[in-house]
Amino acid sequence: MRVIEEIEHTADLSIRVRGRDLAELFANAARGMFGLVADLEAVGQGVERQVQLEELDTETLLVSWLSELLWFNEESEAVFNRFEIASLSTTALQATAWGGPAPSQYKHIKAVTFHDLKIVATDDGYEVTVVFDV
Repeated sequence: MRVIEEIEHTADLSIRVRGRDLAELFANAARGMFGLVADLEAVGQGVERQVQLEELDTETLLVSWLSELLWFNEESEAVFNRFEIASLSTTALQATAWGGPAPSQYKHIKAVTFHDLKIVATDDGYEVTVVFDV
């Protein structure tokens, strides 16, 4: 089972993400998003950011999580490639992200969208498709 796969989309970027639990799903979604932006193997881990969020539901929490990481990317020009989810419920998240400057960023994501966003329970855990505005 591939945990992250890019999906063809007419105008934007899209990934399908899987995880055995919600924490793994959220970490894989972040890794997948930044994998669209840069070569994650070429990125260090000298930049650390803490994230603490509360939202009304899990889908909104996922969009807020990814949006917060995108804001950190804009603010510090860091690409994040390691994520530790300290606590996660259906409405709250506490996590740490590590990353650093990328030698080059080959795509720019403007925003995370709610387009067709639905976290689905599967036999193996959870799955979600995320569309990014570029």
